[in-house]
Amino acid sequence: MELPYAEPYKIKVVEPLQRSTRTEREEWIKQAGYNLFNLRSEQVFIDLLTDSGTGAMSQHQWSEIMLGDESYAGSKSYYKLKEAINTLLGMPFFVPTHQGRAAENVLFSALISENDVVPGNSHFDTTKGHIEFRRATAIDCTIDEAADTTLYHPFKGNIDLNKLEDVFKTYPKEQIPLCIITVTCNTSGGQPVSMQNIREVSGLCKKYKIPVFFDAARFAENAYFIKTREEGYADKSIREIVLEMYSYVDGATMSSKKDAIVNIGGFLACRDKELFDKISMYCILFEGYLTYGGLAGRDLGALAQGLMEGTEFSFLESRIGQVAYLGQKLREYGIPCQEPTGGHAVFVDAKKVLSHLPKEQYQAQTLAVELYLEGGVRGVEIGALLADRDPKTRENRYPDLELLRLAIPRRVYTNNHMDYVAACLANIYKRRAQITTGLKIVREAPIMRHFTVELEKV
Repeated sequence: MELPYAEPYKIKVVEPLQRSTRTEREEWIKQAGYNLFNLRSEQVFIDLLTDSGTGAMSQHQWSEIMLGDESYAGSKSYYKLKEAINTLLGMPFFVPTHQGRAAENVLFSALISENDVVPGNSHFDTTKGHIEFRRATAIDCTIDEAADTTLYHPFKGNIDLNKLEDVFKTYPKEQIPLCIITVTCNTSGGQPVSMQNIREVSGLCKKYKIPVFFDAARFAENAYFIKTREEGYADKSIREIVLEMYSYVDGATMSSKKDAIVNIGGFLACRDKELFDKISMYCILFEGYLTYGGLAGRDLGALAQGLMEGTEFSFLESRIGQVAYLGQKLREYGIPCQEPTGGHAVFVDAKKVLSHLPKEQYQAQTLAVELYLEGGVRGVEIGALLADRDPKTRENRYPDLELLRLAIPRRVYTNNHMDYVAACLANIYKRRAQITTGLKIVREAPIMRHFTVELEKV
């Protein structure tokens, strides 16, 4: 008999979860302005809002918490992280930051000016927010296949080389400070980028003398997909693949709250000493001294350990396998999702589930609210709310994809929890025709509105 799969860890500490009634949830979500970010954590049964900073650290990471060196300058914990980044990524220079958006703030302060353009693959919300805050423009060059959720393509995060070269030909080099490759590409459904595409994008950027950077929050998950889907990489280790990935880029920003499995932290890494000197000034200005960068020494140590654990095949197989398990359960219920399942989350196609609602009523946010009402499960909208308004016309932007993201924290939930989530969505899908109205905005911030927006039922 073939032995069934078992997780490569056992549970040492548990956190109780609180159940609630639908009546309670109806009142709570109304008080929250139909914005799931405004809910208190104890009002949520299963929290799939994000996989960022919500993972369960290992005993070795908790050991690093106790070993943390809290020296202001030259902390031993800093040098542990420096060694891990140089060993895994081959990047000799780096600055720690308190999280990924802070790394973007430091890098973009050094590189981006008003009227610049920044091409890439479906820039995530903080990335685009930082670009547009500087009165620059993010240009999406993702392949068209990413917009068809029914189409199987192993690397839907890929950049279309023709679209990218059109940007390089349309704008002067001085107006293009960098190109960003997001690995994996969150906004298009947690979709990976192939090594071939990374190599070709790098070559094109070198031809036009444009620096290329990773948004590397989920680089290890991207390496797993290269190993399991791309020809020529099945026999390579995750760390060998990671090192090759980074060999094609000039630097990277990382929210370490994802693939480094920590609750807080990030960094900005690069190869060029001149750029490092420039970003160092902004790091000190915004984050803190270069050897702590907005983090306690204990966080630096846990991050260094998490980078090593996050690039182990057994961990990635278990983590991505659980995401695939939820995706398969939803497909069995006939629920339309982005194909294939991504690395960190399952993305439900809200346009198809609630096709009878107009796009102006925020289909994905409406579906997210319904999921919370059904079973206390908190997901997040990746659609028109997140797409925000055009900074020039102030008109709503309606992206090709209107998705409900169910982001699964690392080493936190069991497959029984996934079964529960799938059953909740199956119930909603059965009664979808009875959902006759969506939501409208009552109050919104001028940029990155989805975090604090207040809505009401139409």
